[in-house]
Amino acid sequence: MQTLGWYYKRLRFMSLEEIAWRISSSIRDCADRFLIDRRQQTRKLSEILNGDSRKEGPGFRVSALLIAFGKNKKDEKEEGQWYESLLARAEQIAEHRLDLFDLKNKHLGNPIIWNRDHKRGQDTPMVFSPALDYRDVREAGDCKFVWEPNRLHQLVVLGRAYRASGDIRFAHAVAEQLDSWLQQNPFGMGMNWRSGLELGIRLINWVWALDLIEGSGAIDDELRHRILDSVSRHIWEIDRKYSRGSSVNNHLIGEAAGVFVAASYFGNLKNASKWRDRSREILCREILNQTFPDGGTLEQAIGYHFFVLQFFVIAGVTARKTGQDMPESYWSRLEKMFEFLGILSEGGDNLPLFGDCDDGYVLDLGHDPHDIRQWLAVGAALYNRADFKAWAGEYAEPVEWLLGEPGCQSLKTIPESQNKTITSRAFKDSGYYLLQHGEFDTPDRISVVFDCGPLGMEPLAGHGHADALSFTLRAFGRDVLVDPGTYDYFSYQKWRKYFRGTAAHNTVIIDRENQSEMLGLFLWGRRAKARCLSWEPTDVGGKVTGEHDGYAYMKDPVIHKRMLELNGQNRKLIVRDEINAGAKHKVELYFHFAEHCVVNPAGKNRYLVDIGSGTVTIEFDRCLRVESFNGSEDPICGWVSRCYHRKEPGATLVGRCTCEGNTSLVCRFEIGEFKQAAKQIKDEEEQ
Repeated sequence: MQTLGWYYKRLRFMSLEEIAWRISSSIRDCADRFLIDRRQQTRKLSEILNGDSRKEGPGFRVSALLIAFGKNKKDEKEEGQWYESLLARAEQIAEHRLDLFDLKNKHLGNPIIWNRDHKRGQDTPMVFSPALDYRDVREAGDCKFVWEPNRLHQLVVLGRAYRASGDIRFAHAVAEQLDSWLQQNPFGMGMNWRSGLELGIRLINWVWALDLIEGSGAIDDELRHRILDSVSRHIWEIDRKYSRGSSVNNHLIGEAAGVFVAASYFGNLKNASKWRDRSREILCREILNQTFPDGGTLEQAIGYHFFVLQFFVIAGVTARKTGQDMPESYWSRLEKMFEFLGILSEGGDNLPLFGDCDDGYVLDLGHDPHDIRQWLAVGAALYNRADFKAWAGEYAEPVEWLLGEPGCQSLKTIPESQNKTITSRAFKDSGYYLLQHGEFDTPDRISVVFDCGPLGMEPLAGHGHADALSFTLRAFGRDVLVDPGTYDYFSYQKWRKYFRGTAAHNTVIIDRENQSEMLGLFLWGRRAKARCLSWEPTDVGGKVTGEHDGYAYMKDPVIHKRMLELNGQNRKLIVRDEINAGAKHKVELYFHFAEHCVVNPAGKNRYLVDIGSGTVTIEFDRCLRVESFNGSEDPICGWVSRCYHRKEPGATLVGRCTCEGNTSLVCRFEIGEFKQAAKQIKDEEEQ
């Protein structure tokens, strides 16, 4: 359980209304505990459905693709090896083997043991779910490793494999895993009823999986009865416990999306229309409340931007399928969200990892559910945008599964974008500024992303990092300077603190203090406020200047100001840091490099960085004493985490000095020419 100190800190961010709601929720939980046995009993269909409406079909179909359609399309050049890859994944899943974060091909038991942290081999207690502290790994294991397989993404892969191949084994595998899940997860007990977000994601995947195998005969009447009962319980549980107050973030979006999709599909459930209308209202409100007008998310976390975008797309497509389309304001903001991701993708293969990311996704509709390009293709088909199509690249399987043949035809008919130039762009609402030069998808491009935005979504800023005035650099289409990522939430607190702290970002740290005050794993106290002072884009890049007050609380207040200037034509980037202070302070400047970069000294305060397809030379200010780290654990420094619970050593250079009064530090980057030979070697290795 959390300490009393944590609860006190958490209460500081709640309104009186929220405190009253939480007290009433605790009383409700006490009452629920006494009613739990009765609610676990499977109800009669007449108690679940409206009259004889159980004979009605689903409210919509998730896909119009015919059974075994993939056999006829598997050899089409544009679609590559998607068919064989899909069937191979489905075979693995049917054998109860899943990839979970850093676990590969992990066997989950026969039958699957659903209430277990399969990384630790630790079973989670089957007790009244509100009483479980999911943050305490000693009590419940790492909740991420418990919840991930229980989101049931794998059932959609099995359903897709059945629909593509016609192989009945995959439909029966869906039924077998659903049956064992229902047996092991009685209502209100254990970790899998602990989070409304998890219930919402599970509902969406149930709908897609069940509809993909509809007509196969794999789901008999008895199992369908139990599924309907559990679906109804899922929706009811979310609807009465929607996230509120300081807990409103991506969780509320996922909760509402799950209810909307399930209540729309199972429209014959009692109260379905009430649940559907309420969840629709929440989605239409929160897409505006939780995103900036420029499309960025208030959570200041790129991974969560991608996560909630999927919820909004799936809910929007569901609304259109059922004749209850979302308003124009919904679709226009969603278009901005796509645009935000697309522009960030112009600089290279990977998006900057600003803020938290736990690899969350909603539906597995392609070879890699984390690939944003597949969803940009969905955006291109939805909005008829040539730039979206250019960002997406080649054929994207999710378009076919989500939008059907009309979506694929729409994507094909969009003309190729004639504008290949990437330009400097400002997301002023979100606080991100891009200095860019070159042409999209060519090796000479340079992209700098400057973070001059807020810490995160108020009041908790839970998924934000202390990264004010940090920046990333991509050249030759590859990462050079990176935001190192997230790595962990619950299992390893020292790593959680490191990856969200200031020293894990490409910015300045004063007197070894974080810019913002950590109060908990997802809680911030005093916060740095960043703002842009000037923005001067040019044809070759431009200049941006920002400052933050994260160190103004000190006895001798310190203001950090940073200017970035890119001249893409000359392939030079200048970083000027100004420390405005009165007394002595220790100053540290961090540069974190991607894991594939090889960093070597090249003279006094000069370093040569080999990217593989080119080089970058860095010259530190002569006032700085430079030290290098690579995969260090004492102190923790020199790590890159692309995925949850996976990290790799990466070079980090730290420049240190002691300043007194106002100090200016200038570092220069020279970006070399693209090396064609290196690209050829890389292409051969990939083949």
